Amino acid sequence: MEEAINKFVLAPAEVVDPGSLTKRRKLTQGEINKALKVFENGGGAKLLTHLNSCVHCGLCAESCIYYKATGDDRFTPARKVDLVASVYRRYHTFAGKYLPSLVSARDLNEDTADEMVDLLFGACTMCGRCTMHCSIGVDIAYLVKTGRTMLSVMGMVPATLQSTVKAAVDTGNNMGIPTPEFVDTLKWMEDEMMDEPGTKDARIPVDAKGRNILYTLNPREPKFFPLSISAMAKIFYAAGESWTLSSSMYDITNYAYFSGNQDEASLIAKRMWDEMDKLDASTLVLAECGHGSRALRWESPNYLHKTFPFKVKTSVEIIADYLHDGKIKLDREKFKEAVTLHDPCNLVRSGGICMEQRYILNEFIKDFREMTPCGIDNYCCGGGGGQLAMSEYNERRMKTARVKAEQIRKTGAKIVVSPCHNCVDQLTQINFSFKLNVQIKTLAELVADALIL
Repeated sequence: MEEAINKFVLAPAEVVDPGSLTKRRKLTQGEINKALKVFENGGGAKLLTHLNSCVHCGLCAESCIYYKATGDDRFTPARKVDLVASVYRRYHTFAGKYLPSLVSARDLNEDTADEMVDLLFGACTMCGRCTMHCSIGVDIAYLVKTGRTMLSVMGMVPATLQSTVKAAVDTGNNMGIPTPEFVDTLKWMEDEMMDEPGTKDARIPVDAKGRNILYTLNPREPKFFPLSISAMAKIFYAAGESWTLSSSMYDITNYAYFSGNQDEASLIAKRMWDEMDKLDASTLVLAECGHGSRALRWESPNYLHKTFPFKVKTSVEIIADYLHDGKIKLDREKFKEAVTLHDPCNLVRSGGICMEQRYILNEFIKDFREMTPCGIDNYCCGGGGGQLAMSEYNERRMKTARVKAEQIRKTGAKIVVSPCHNCVDQLTQINFSFKLNVQIKTLAELVADALIL
């Protein structure tokens, strides 16, 4: 036990690559005080319980893709917990105030803040797998998010992540796509879809009021993957669904959830609630985006301090409902290749949507192969937690990708499907970097290709 404690309760670590993360500057006492206030305002008894519960057993280490890929002790989840807890001890415990070295309490200063940026932003996807494997149930992802909130109020969010949040706040979507460009893309996709056999009457409605469904998108779809839009449009058409897109508020992502800025996260969430009211839709359907689904479905009622006045479902659940109710039919002969499934952390481990995608795939995929491990225990792909938005950490992110690459290779599958665009982006890079020679698909794309129209 003493060896484990020495390993995970921690002297200040060397920060690997703070370089361009934030411009090094002297923190003001006002900024430090605002960060420390997070401990008082952030979570009450829940926060204090998790801050004070880690026993430094080290069992969380093997659950983390950063430690597993590198073997570097600095990346163990326990280290991240103790980094945040050491600041708490310094200012909120008797021993920390008067005998800080005795309890490994640390001042919140420039060195500590730089290390927090490096480990909490640059070495964690907040996937929650360590929490599931913690011997006493410490919510490690929650403590990492608390540390990120502290950094946010001090203006120390990595520049590229903050620029993504700013684009969403300023323009309504994180890619900064102008509305005319977005509408033109939809019209182009509608024309393409109408030229295909079986979908000549299909439409992509925009700003239609009183529809059953308001569907959302990840802005990477209109920017880089427009076929994902037509895939879901075909599914809605085949099911005879009443639906619409919004021309101004369609972005399901909320990167402020990752930056730790509660005000910006609340603003982004409120816009979607307001759009539902404006278009008088009955059900908000969340596109294939793990963190977007979590940030809106599970976190936005906490941000806005009220319950949903409308139904909220993911596209995965909607497709499963259509299949179950016989509204769509799929060709079991369409795909002969072996298919495997990557489970997005926020959708599956944190959101509980685990069996729906398996039900869908088993309805039309003859050779479906699970990864090991899979489901709620699946490894993160490495793209979550805002990592894909933080180019400062690209090299480290792709080192962690080795874990997922090995999982995929062992299945022998030729198609990898994941109901999350962030995951699809990361998996696409993994496919190229590790020469897996597989196809990467969203769930809607695979379903749309197999529709019997």
